[in-house]
Amino acid sequence: MVGDSAWSYEVGKVTPEVHKLMETTKESLFAGIEQMKPGNTLDDISKAIEAVANREGYGIVRQYGGHGVGHVMHEDPFLYNYSVGDKTLIKAGYAIAIEPMLNLGGDDVFVGADEWLVSTVDGKPSAHFEHTVIATDDGPIITTKL
Repeated sequence: MVGDSAWSYEVGKVTPEVHKLMETTKESLFAGIEQMKPGNTLDDISKAIEAVANREGYGIVRQYGGHGVGHVMHEDPFLYNYSVGDKTLIKAGYAIAIEPMLNLGGDDVFVGADEWLVSTVDGKPSAHFEHTVIATDDGPIITTKL
C-alpha cells in the first residue's frame, strides 16, 4: 500500500501575505479532511476547500487535485479542490489524498519544459499541503500525520 503527502515550508523570511497564504492553504486541507466521512460526497470535501480559498480571494490550481491511494499512487477517484458537483459517496475504508493548492493570484499554472516544474502563470506564490486520509465510521484518520 502507498500513501501520499506534501507540505510547504517557509524558507527564510517571508512576507505576511505569503505566510497567510500558507496558513490558509493548510486550513483548507483540514477543512476538507473534516468532510472525509462515510455518507458525505467528494463534493463536500471540494466545497470545504473552495470555501476557505474563496474567503481569502485566492486562486485554486485546477489542473491538479487529490486522488485515491491504495496499491498505486494515483488511483480513482480524482478529487477537485473546488466544487464540480461530484456526488460520489464516501464509504468507510476509502483512502484519499486530499491536497489543496492555492495561489496568491489567479488559478492558472504551466508545466515547464522538464515536465516536472509547475509554476503559476502570473508568477505569484503558491502553497500546497496534502495528507492521505482514510474515512471511518469514527471519523477521518490521517495516515501521513507525523
